[in-house]
Amino acid sequence: MTYWPHFYLLILILIIWGLEKIIPKKMERLEENLMIIIIASIMAVSFGQVIARYGFNTGWDAALEFNTIAFSWLVLLGMSYGIKTGIHLGVDIVLNAVPSHVSKSLSLFGAAATCLYGLILLDSTWVALLGIDVNGGALEYWSKMFKIGIGSDELRYPVFVQEMFDLRPRVHRWIVLIVLPISLALLSYRSIQAFVDILSGKRAMLISGHEAQDLVEEHKNVIKD
Repeated sequence: MTYWPHFYLLILILIIWGLEKIIPKKMERLEENLMIIIIASIMAVSFGQVIARYGFNTGWDAALEFNTIAFSWLVLLGMSYGIKTGIHLGVDIVLNAVPSHVSKSLSLFGAAATCLYGLILLDSTWVALLGIDVNGGALEYWSKMFKIGIGSDELRYPVFVQEMFDLRPRVHRWIVLIVLPISLALLSYRSIQAFVDILSGKRAMLISGHEAQDLVEEHKNVIKD
């Protein structure tokens, strides 16, 4: 297995870390806008397909594959975004029932476990050092797709892109799958951030607690009216 993808992935995380220190608000909006663009793309393609199919008896052959890929990007990138913003739902009954120092320890354990989970999925070859039989991870799978260079099922490059760069028609699968290592690296990175924030007291837990209760309290005046 080659290790150059690890190097570039580490550089990417360091760049994100640096930019978040320099321009935190812009980076936050950038991440939010990316999610919005993905959701809007799914809606636009789905709506366009309905009009094309029922109105003109035609359509885009790659629509289903595009929406499937876009939705997977949304979920994978949403994992780290949810940890960053603290919007992941979770059961906090135990955390609220135990003393604060125990609750903090459990939250720290949760953040560490999430980081470990992301690292194992990203590249599980290091787990083999513990004598466990593994089959690699997202980075190894992506590297194989990059070397093989096979294309996706239906997605095609625009004709002018094919002619400009002398490409085969089908979009390379490694481009579609690049979200796998990036999202898992971000998941581990955000988990480390959450661990540090919990340890320093900036946040209480990894999950969003009492979300429904807080929502009712926030809008109780509206409900009364």
